[in-house]
Amino acid sequence: MAVPKNALKKWEKVRGFALGLPGAVEEFPWGESVAKVNKKVFVFLGVDDGSYPLGITVKLKDEAAHAHALTSPGAVPAGYGLGKAGWVRIPLAEPDAPAAELLCDWVEESYRTIAPKRLAGELDAG
Repeated sequence: MAVPKNALKKWEKVRGFALGLPGAVEEFPWGESVAKVNKKVFVFLGVDDGSYPLGITVKLKDEAAHAHALTSPGAVPAGYGLGKAGWVRIPLAEPDAPAAELLCDWVEESYRTIAPKRLAGELDAG
């Protein structure tokens, strides 16, 4: 299955943004890309090889952001019980999928939820 170019561009932009956040590292548990801060995942990036639909999964504590994310085409509460904790999976290849800028806002919110206060504070200082 070919990965749509616009979805891949969004994915690359979101991945670059996530890995540019203070203390962020990329790891590959379960064979998929995740961005972690302080050994905790703040965004699941999945795989970009076309074996699974391109998407991201973020933790959104803010009710408005969470509700907005769920209105994205194809978006669903994350599996494995993560949805109950505010995690949302957002597909990137759907027509009318959110713009990269909005996805990055959600990644930042997820980061702020997971990151230690001092690292999250660096975002405000910068």
